[in-house]
Amino acid sequence: MNRLPCVLLSTTTDLRGLFGAALDTIADRVEILDHPAENPERVRLALGWRPPADALARYPNLGALCSIAAGVDNLLACPGRPPDLPVVRVVDPDQARAMAGFVLWQVIGHQRRFQAYADNQRDRVWRRLYPRDASAVPVGLLGYGQIGRRVAADLARLGFPVRAWSRTPQVPDPGVIHHHGPDGLAAMLPESEVLVNLLPLTPQTRGLLDARLLARLRPGGYLVQVGRGEHLVEADLLAALESGHLAGAALDVFATEPLPASHPFWDHPAIRITPHEACEASPQAVARTLLAAAEALREGRVPPGTVDAGRGY
Repeated sequence: MNRLPCVLLSTTTDLRGLFGAALDTIADRVEILDHPAENPERVRLALGWRPPADALARYPNLGALCSIAAGVDNLLACPGRPPDLPVVRVVDPDQARAMAGFVLWQVIGHQRRFQAYADNQRDRVWRRLYPRDASAVPVGLLGYGQIGRRVAADLARLGFPVRAWSRTPQVPDPGVIHHHGPDGLAAMLPESEVLVNLLPLTPQTRGLLDARLLARLRPGGYLVQVGRGEHLVEADLLAALESGHLAGAALDVFATEPLPASHPFWDHPAIRITPHEACEASPQAVARTLLAAAEALREGRVPPGTVDAGRGY
């Protein structure tokens, strides 16, 4: 069988270094090429993450552009992307499990007041804080796709009251109350003490986490931000923390990454920072996604995992 040529396109990530071993396992069916590839008209597939703006135009016969993650916003926004070029996301059950573990760590940390214990350790203070039961800490999720469902289910199993919101109606899993649309969001927010953002970045969700939304959360609320940095209006979060309306925030994604050393988030005592590592798609899942896309193109099918470019996910 002839191998289907695939080119690696990224301005920020060493794709061959990260995924080379996994890509070697599909090398009998997919030919992995570095950019710029010779004979670009042969190339049918691309694996990309923040590709060069002019790179896609070099390959006139591309049939699909695959992401290395569940997120595809940077690929959809690439100025050189033909509007009809399919963009494919990675679907990885292990990624959902990793995200659920990260979110549970942050939610339980708020419930059990882990930061206060860290401060007490620093100050050599022995003090029991008697945290509230999980049932007294309602959690609202923005986003109820594959990852959101796993996060919601794991939180519910630990006894947290869980509400989840999505743009369209969904059938919720046991232990989860589901809301949808603008009215559903307005209903969920006042019932949420912890808000977890899992949304994709779209024109409709950019800047969603603003002063108006944060003000609707319960006083003493807590934000877990694991969507995209552009969802958050940073000045509005700082204002909500300074006013005392929010007790804290755990931020894993930022509008500018790496987060500049001069950014006020670094020094804020109520903000916990992690460097965009809540979860990653495994190299094996990336290779499986690429192979499935290659087989689909070979057979004249739409690759599985192709997103709706109009919706952004």
